[in-house]
Amino acid sequence: MREDIQKTKAEFSDFLLRSGAIKFGTFKLKSGRISPYFVNIGAIGDGLSASKLGEFYAKAIVGYGLLEKTDVLFGPSYKGIPIVVSTAVALFNLFGSSKRFAFNRKEAKEHGEGGLIIGSIKDGDRVGMLDDVMTTGKTKEEVLSVILSSAKVNLSYILIAVDRLERGETDLMATLEFERRYGIPVRSIVTIEEVAERALQEGLIAKNDTDAIRTYLNTYGGKRT
Repeated sequence: MREDIQKTKAEFSDFLLRSGAIKFGTFKLKSGRISPYFVNIGAIGDGLSASKLGEFYAKAIVGYGLLEKTDVLFGPSYKGIPIVVSTAVALFNLFGSSKRFAFNRKEAKEHGEGGLIIGSIKDGDRVGMLDDVMTTGKTKEEVLSVILSSAKVNLSYILIAVDRLERGETDLMATLEFERRYGIPVRSIVTIEEVAERALQEGLIAKNDTDAIRTYLNTYGGKRT
């Protein structure tokens, strides 16, 4: 299974680079930081690419042994919505496993079915949250509150596409900080270092690009233990 995960990581890195979902250069982030890389899963905008994206998430769920811990796939709006839909389809097509999926609205709907949640979440469900990245973990905390207010569920894990490896509110990586704070495992299909290493091997970036990433992480990266 470990070999399968390593294969998925390499293929997913290639996919992100080809699709433009990860770019290297100089980018100003929402936080105000100047980053040498930028992750934008929203760049994946056609049927074939969306289908492939779901397959990678599905393979990671199975490879990490998370499938048996999943009753519902949950996608935080907005980027998480196409992720959970494509992943649910891929889990069925590739592994014959049909999972429910759900996502949240940004604002509660007062007519029709109402509420913040679209999809079926029931008491006792084991929920896997799928998203693109985790920067500080604040967004995931907000979504966690929405999920828990709708039903008594167990958030089994969070699976993101790329771990930026940046610190959260403490010196720890945001993913590890969230995991320790809430007792919820956070997994990533790849890390930014793994994607950069693959890009260097394929001749898509130069060594000075990887040096810039290393310098950035020395400043903003979080502790891994």
